Amino acid sequence: MATRRCLFRLLSRGLVAHSSQPLAPASIAARTLTSLARPHALQCPRVLASSPRLLPSRCHFATRSSGDEEEDEDDHYDEEGSEEEWGEEEAVAAKPPSGKTEEEKVAEAAEIGYTVVGPLGADEKPFKPYEPVFAVVQIGSHQFKVSNGDSIFAERLKFCDVNDKLILNRVLMLGSQNQTIIGRPVLPDAAVHAVVEEHALDAKVIIFKKKRRKNYRRTKGHRQELTKLRITNIEGTDKSETAAVSA
Repeated sequence: MATRRCLFRLLSRGLVAHSSQPLAPASIAARTLTSLARPHALQCPRVLASSPRLLPSRCHFATRSSGDEEEDEDDHYDEEGSEEEWGEEEAVAAKPPSGKTEEEKVAEAAEIGYTVVGPLGADEKPFKPYEPVFAVVQIGSHQFKVSNGDSIFAERLKFCDVNDKLILNRVLMLGSQNQTIIGRPVLPDAAVHAVVEEHALDAKVIIFKKKRRKNYRRTKGHRQELTKLRITNIEGTDKSETAAVSA
C-alpha cells in the first residue's frame, strides 16, 4: 500500500510516465529512484541557462575621454555667446547672497526711516554730553521721543550690524528750552544720529485660541526681534534757532 501511494503521488506530480503494463514492486522502486534523480539533474542546467537573473549583464556603456570633450567644445565655441555668458556670470557674482543690490538696500532702509553710515571706529567717540533737547522720530510705523544718550528698542532693522552708525531721517518734532518746532509732517533739516548696540529678542508672548464646543485649542508663542539703538546726537536745533532769531 505504501509503494502504491508513493506511485500515485509521483504520477500526479508527473515525475513517472504512465504505462499500461503492471509493474513489479522492485521495478517500481528502481524506476521511482531513477525518475527522482533524473529530473533534477536534467532540469537544473536548463533553469540556470533560461533564468535571466543568473546570466551576466550584456550592457555596454560607451565612455568618452576628456580630450574628446575638449575638442568638441573647441569646435562649437562661439565668441558672441561666450561674451554674453561671461557677462551674465559676472552679474550673478556681483549680486549679494540676500538677492538685493546696494541701491535696493538703501532705498528700503530709507522707506523705514534710517540710513546706514558705516561701522563705528575704534578711536571714535560719538557720544556727547547731555543737552536739554528732545526729538520725536519715526522708525517704521512707531514713533519715539528721544534725547541725547537715550536707548530705544525698535523692530529689527535690516542691513545693519552691531556698532554701525545710523542717521534717523524722519524727525517729526524738535524741542529745546527756547522753542519747539513741529514738522509738516517731517523736518527736512533735522536728523538724529544713533549707534546699533545689539540685536535681541523680546519677551515671549503666548497666543491662545479656543472655539467652544468644537474641541479647538491652539497655543503658540512669539518673540519679536528687536534692535537696540543708542542716541548720540540730535541735529537741527541750532539752525532752527538762528533762523527764528533772524526772522
